[in-house]
Amino acid sequence: GILTEHYAGKFPVWLAPVQVKVLTVASRHTEYAADLAHKLEREGIRIEVDDRNERVGYKIREGEVQKVPFLLVLGDQEVESQTVSVRKRSVGDQGAFTLQEFIDNVKEEISQKA
Repeated sequence: GILTEHYAGKFPVWLAPVQVKVLTVASRHTEYAADLAHKLEREGIRIEVDDRNERVGYKIREGEVQKVPFLLVLGDQEVESQTVSVRKRSVGDQGAFTLQEFIDNVKEEISQKA
C-alpha cells in the first residue's frame, strides 16, 4: 500500500521482497546458479533464480521491470572464473565480482537502510 506508493515499487535493498535475481545465460549455467543461490540464502539474502530457456536480454529487462535491486548474470566466463556479473537497478552494469565481494557489498547496502 503506502510503502509501494512511496517507493514507486523501487524498494531499497533492505526492504525489497527479492533482493537479488540470478539469471543464467544457458542451461549449462544452472548448477553454478543453484550453488550461488544457496550461498546467498545462507547469508540471509532474498533471492530468485531465473533459469528459464529465454534470451538473457529478456530476463534482464524483466528483472528491471520487476525493480529487483541486483541482477546477477551468469555465463561461461562467470562460471569459468567463479565470479558474478552484477547489474544494479538504476545504475546498470557494475562489472564482475567474486561472490564474497558481492555479498559484502549487498550486506553493506542492507545495513545502511537507505
